[in-house]
Amino acid sequence: MAKKAPRRTAERILEVTLELFNRFGEPNVSTTLISAELGISPGNLYYHYPAKDELINSLFERYERSLGELLGASEGVRNAEDAWFFLHSLFELIWQYRFLYRDLNDLLSKNRLLETRFQAVLKNKTRAIRHVLDGLSRHGAMNIDSREVEPTATCMVVVLTYWLSFEYVRDPRHALEPENAQQALLRGAWHVLNLLAPYLETAQRQHLQQITGAYGASP
Repeated sequence: MAKKAPRRTAERILEVTLELFNRFGEPNVSTTLISAELGISPGNLYYHYPAKDELINSLFERYERSLGELLGASEGVRNAEDAWFFLHSLFELIWQYRFLYRDLNDLLSKNRLLETRFQAVLKNKTRAIRHVLDGLSRHGAMNIDSREVEPTATCMVVVLTYWLSFEYVRDPRHALEPENAQQALLRGAWHVLNLLAPYLETAQRQHLQQITGAYGASP
């Protein structure tokens, strides 16, 4: 059997950097720590990524691409169950790149690329949530006044964006540990969807309660 080709060093650097950023927070991870974790020299790391910002930007670009693909699924949401799985998938992706959200304000204050492109992320999320609301309305799953669509979509995006920060503040020592991930994501999806509960048709609202209850998502 032919041996698998070794992973490229640049790819391995990004994987380990993401793991360290997620575990300790980006401000607490130096390039020296990254190279030590990888077992390579700082010079080898700098050859691939001459500055820490280049590591951050490369990880953000990966996240941005994955997010763009996922947000496209918003146009297929027709009922409460579709909305649940769409939002839970969004939270799973956010969890994979959770350092971006836990350290968001700090990152934006010192990284011009993130400052400008994260604004686009928010716009794209808001557009996708509007698609969700439109799909639910068109398929009779909810009834919402057109004047309430924009503020509702904005509130949903706010919760999506800052949910992990809330979890972290609530329990800094444990909230963002991998063993607590699933419950954190379920709670986040539940709270975002709960913003729609007043507008859902009775059967859809009951179905949503059944889904979240089955997953143990309610707080």
